[in-house]
Parts: sequence; C-alpha cells; structure tokens
Amino acid sequence: MKRFFHFLLAATCGCCLQAAPPISWEDMKQNTTFGGYVVGQITANDQKEASKHSDMNVRLVRVYANSRIGDFALQLQMQVNGNTGSLASPRIVDAWAEWQHYSFFRVKFGQMKRCFTFENPMHPWEIGFGAYSQFADRLAGFNDRTGEHPSNGRDFGLQVQGDLLPDADGHAWLHYQAGIYNGQGINHADKNSRKDLIGGLWVSPLKGLQIGAFGWTGNYVRSDGATAERRRYSFGLNYSQDWTVRAEWGVDNAYGRADAWYAAIGTPSLWRTKAFARWDVYRDDKSWDTAHSIYALSLTHSLHKNLRIQLNYAFHVNKLSSNTLGRHYNTIDAQLYWRF
Repeated sequence: MKRFFHFLLAATCGCCLQAAPPISWEDMKQNTTFGGYVVGQITANDQKEASKHSDMNVRLVRVYANSRIGDFALQLQMQVNGNTGSLASPRIVDAWAEWQHYSFFRVKFGQMKRCFTFENPMHPWEIGFGAYSQFADRLAGFNDRTGEHPSNGRDFGLQVQGDLLPDADGHAWLHYQAGIYNGQGINHADKNSRKDLIGGLWVSPLKGLQIGAFGWTGNYVRSDGATAERRRYSFGLNYSQDWTVRAEWGVDNAYGRADAWYAAIGTPSLWRTKAFARWDVYRDDKSWDTAHSIYALSLTHSLHKNLRIQLNYAFHVNKLSSNTLGRHYNTIDAQLYWRF
C-alpha cells in the first residue's frame, strides 16, 4: 500500500515538476504518414466559338505529409502539376499545425482552408460533379470574384474551432469556428494592415446533418493597387449518410453585388456506384441578366477504395458569355481519381 501511495504521488505531482521529455526525430517519423492523389481528366464541349472543344489533362496532383506530435496535428500538402492561373507549380497548398487537446477548443495556425461554407473544406475526392460549385469557386476563394489569384479556398491565418454538446451517438450538437486571415490568398504576404475575419456556426440535430451560417468581412489588394472589399454571408445545409444532400446560398454585398447558390443530391451507393444531380447558379450582379446556371449530372464508380472513375455532364445557360461565343452549351468530362 505504501508503494502504491508513492506511485500515485509521483504520477500526480512529480510529473508536473519535471520537464516533458523531448520529442525525438524517431518519434516524429513513426507518427508521420505520406500520401497523395492524382486526378486525370478528358473534357469536351459544344460552345460555338470556344477556343477548343476537347482536352485531356491532369487536373490535380497533390502530395502530402500528415504528422502528430503530442496534442498537435500537422499537415504539409503541395500541388505539383502544371499551372493554375498565375500560380506556378509546385506550390504549397496547406502548411498548418493545430493544437487538439480539447475537442471544444482547438487552435490552428498556418496556411489552410478558410472557414467559410460547408463545401469549401470538402476534399475533391468526395465533391462529385468533377468540380466545386460556382458558389464555392467565386465566393470562397477558389477563383474569387475580386480577382484574387486562384487560392483553392485557402489563406494564411489563425483559427479556433470546437464541438459542443456531444450526443450519446458521438456527434456534437453545436460546432463553431472563427479565424483571422491575411486576405491575400495562398503563398502571398499581406499588402496592408487589415485582416479578413471569417466565422461559422452550425447545429447538428441528427448525426450527419448540419445546418449553419457563415460570415466574412475583409478585403483583397489587387495587382493594380486597388482594394476590393468583401462583405459576405451564407446559409447552408449538409447531410451526408447513405443519401447526400447539400444546399447553400450566399451573398457578397461589396465590390459590386453578387449572389450564388446550389442544391445537390446524391443517391446511396449501389454496386459501388453513386449518382448525383446539382442545380448551380452564380449571378455576378444579383440579376438574371448576369447569371450562369448549370444543370449537372454525375456518376461515380469505385473500382477500389483508392481508385474511382467519374462521368460528368452539364448543361449551361451562361448570360455572362457573349452571344458570339454561345450562351447555351453542353459539357462532358470523364475523370480518373487514384490515391497512394
């Protein structure tokens, strides 16, 4: 019994008085995993005066390292294929560390996804349709309407988030997230002293169901020196179990006025095949005269957990396009996804 009390005292008090043992390189190596994924694509369209009507390309090649040191999760992810807009590859996509000691309060620092919308943080592997919606593309920082260089919905910043009110089945009823970011997108230093503030809050009354709202205030300094303001908010629903249902609507009331929304549904997987449908609208001036509407169907078949084939079809009604180029047209593409 005396030995037991000596042991208990050492465990509860003595360890608090001693410095934690250093993390060795061997410990870090044992807690690090490496991987990546590739997306190859064949596309075709019938837009009247398009510069080309078909193409074959590598849409994405990403490689990453994930690690864990104590209460810290770390990720480094790079894109290594071709060019995207004005950003040459290879380039850093993610580079962050997150303190995860408490599920109700986590702190993340580095280059990461902005905490805006349900769709933005989703992995391309799971998104369906061969691409993100126009809502995410234009209002969450993929190909932002302000003219920001393509940033894959990411920026450099500091973010806190957490899950509250856990249920017996393991899911939390309430989730919050808030972050402060440079505002200039990935791999670019800030150009002024102002920062972007972004936050989200959602409730989850059922496992797999989230209903939430998001807000964003900030600005982007364009290459010509002009400042483009961002005043955005959005509301959305996301359900992901056997069925998939996502719908989001958002507004940008600065740098002109724009809105966007999408509604998507996915069937349960049958014979390792899942079908999706989506209505996707972006209006550059919150009017139907500046609308690009896309009606899309998608079919994804899993040959293996790390190998998928996806077929996508979309009908476009694009008022942002010229009459000469063609405002009504069809696009099809086939994509092959593989992970390693």
